[in-house]
Amino acid sequence: MDSQLLELLDILSLRNIDVYTFVGKNLFIGSPNVYGGQVLAQAISAANTTILDGKILHSIHSYFINPGDNDRDIIYKVEIVKDGKSFNTRRVVASQNGRDIFILSASYQKTEDGIEHQSTMPNVARPESLTSFSELFAEFAAKFKIEPRGIFAPNGPFIFHPVEHYDPFHPRIRPALNHTWFKTNGALPVDDLVHQTTLAYASDFNLLITALFPHGLSFFTTPMQIASLDHAMWFHRPVRTDDWLLYVVESSNANNGRAFCTGKIFTKDGVLVASTAQEGLIRKL
Repeated sequence: MDSQLLELLDILSLRNIDVYTFVGKNLFIGSPNVYGGQVLAQAISAANTTILDGKILHSIHSYFINPGDNDRDIIYKVEIVKDGKSFNTRRVVASQNGRDIFILSASYQKTEDGIEHQSTMPNVARPESLTSFSELFAEFAAKFKIEPRGIFAPNGPFIFHPVEHYDPFHPRIRPALNHTWFKTNGALPVDDLVHQTTLAYASDFNLLITALFPHGLSFFTTPMQIASLDHAMWFHRPVRTDDWLLYVVESSNANNGRAFCTGKIFTKDGVLVASTAQEGLIRKL
């Protein structure tokens, strides 16, 4: 079965309407609305197109305003907020059918020397010794006649190897901490921007799920509404998304129908390449 990676790369290559306006198509992965990581990655792709002086994306802050429709193209409009000596700032608004669904602010910096330190990667099982989500999910999919898509599909654009065993049909109470190895389901071109945008795409997986662990909940067993409300990401160092990366996610708080989660992304060699933060809606139905 062919990987959806080529389809992902295709939708991340946006069509120009004019210098600052772009159109993106959707990659359906089984979610009722457009997957948030897709809109995030496409907005970054749109902003990247307007950076002409070699500065590197180092942070994004975004809000999901309205659900995206899988059957409609998305329009991305880029605003140049600042072009400075050290930093550039872009604002991107995504819309469908005249309604805004997502806004993003992105900051770019010229490369420079400075102090360096980073967190230490946890000592966990290596990805080669673990079983993929798609293999773990296959028996449940056959039993319950569910078609695996996205994170659970063998042909998804990414491969995920969870460190802790996760049974979505029999969830157990456990700490709000999650370790997952991941990489693209195929090789990527040698292009830093492609690796950053695909990393952003994957960064929305697994965040809010971690907040369910202390409560023994799963959206396969409990009717609930789960939606990303915002998403922030910091790119610390160059990254290769087609090699194994460890996503360490923790949920430090949940209340008032919202959960807060943070993540760190490490290479196999323990280099911290990115950090994430997200608050999302978790509402029992």
